[in-house]
Amino acid sequence: MALTQERKNELIAEFKTHDTDTGSPEVQVAILTEQINTLNEHLRTHKKDHHSRRGLLKMVGQRRNLLTYLRKKDVTRYRNLVDKLGLRR
Repeated sequence: MALTQERKNELIAEFKTHDTDTGSPEVQVAILTEQINTLNEHLRTHKKDHHSRRGLLKMVGQRRNLLTYLRKKDVTRYRNLVDKLGLRR
């Protein structure tokens, strides 16, 4: 259920803004989105796993805050990220 280091490195390489970037909002949102999607699949089969559901809701809130921050800071970066991740259909 956890994100593998290889997959995390792939996401960092895809969404980084400069060479040594590991913590920009884009990278954080991409990693959270991957974790949210994985946890969503888990919860489809384990409907009564309320502890994981709480973690999912916390991750969704954290991603929402990061997206709000990015939208206030730079709208073009926000729009590019949303399009790349397929959010806000």
